[in-house]
Amino acid sequence: MAKREKISEERRKLIQEFIKSNDLKTTGDIQEAIKDLFKDTIQEMLNAELTEHLGYEKNEYIENNENYRNGYSPKTVHSTEGDITLNVPRDRQGTFDPIIVEKGQKDISSIEEKIIRMYARGMSNQNIYEEMQELYGVKVSLDMVTAITDKIIPEIREWQKRQLEEQYAIVFVDATYFNVKQDGIVVKKAVYIALGVTMTGEKEILGFYIGESESAKYWTSILNEIKNRGVKDILIMCSDGLKGLKEAIGAVYPMTEFQRCIVHMIRNTLQYVSYKDRKELAQDLKQIYQATTGRSRI
Repeated sequence: MAKREKISEERRKLIQEFIKSNDLKTTGDIQEAIKDLFKDTIQEMLNAELTEHLGYEKNEYIENNENYRNGYSPKTVHSTEGDITLNVPRDRQGTFDPIIVEKGQKDISSIEEKIIRMYARGMSNQNIYEEMQELYGVKVSLDMVTAITDKIIPEIREWQKRQLEEQYAIVFVDATYFNVKQDGIVVKKAVYIALGVTMTGEKEILGFYIGESESAKYWTSILNEIKNRGVKDILIMCSDGLKGLKEAIGAVYPMTEFQRCIVHMIRNTLQYVSYKDRKELAQDLKQIYQATTGRSRI
């Protein structure tokens, strides 16, 4: 196991000051970041659908054109991560009917899983085409699915490879489980989500990673991928006991403090008390982990 370097007093004070001045909800933060990414992808798909309907790109000049773009209409839809407001594109003649979010449709939670899977590293272009085919089904031609996918893939690849901040105060790693096609059959796999909190308190998803196996080797490859995208330092890495992660942190980011996720620690603690006492205990624990000094925790 890599030897972890001793944390300097100056660095420890930096960590304490950040925690004191920022409200960190972990699970809620991850859900909010996923919702933003989900919204942006649906918006791109709607725009791509209108392009296919009109037969020409935005800002492309077509002589004697009888139909053209005509702004947007706001539409609020429900997802498992919360309400999302989309800008549905319109055409002048009113002949465009969106497919990915149909007229009158208010709930789009059924397509979230497929879209998030497309952003996971390890998904080939063919995998993404297959996800798109499932999303659209028999509602559109294969040529249209291909055309829309060709517009979405560059967005996905750019997002996966984008440069990150040089330093993050905290990186949360959490897992969610999705059904993934593998060798022609559907299997349930973990998709790990890395959420970074910048030194100014802004939150962004660093990446989605399909779990092959929890091991130090696996996590080292993920951390090196994050490092290669520009991350030089992480003050705190926070997760719920993922096997091999702590060892990998020591190898790639030896100055990083490792901490169990507060949300998971509280859930685990509440299992040891009767149901009727859990609410009261949760409030007591909240006073402890939100305390600003060691003395006030007593």
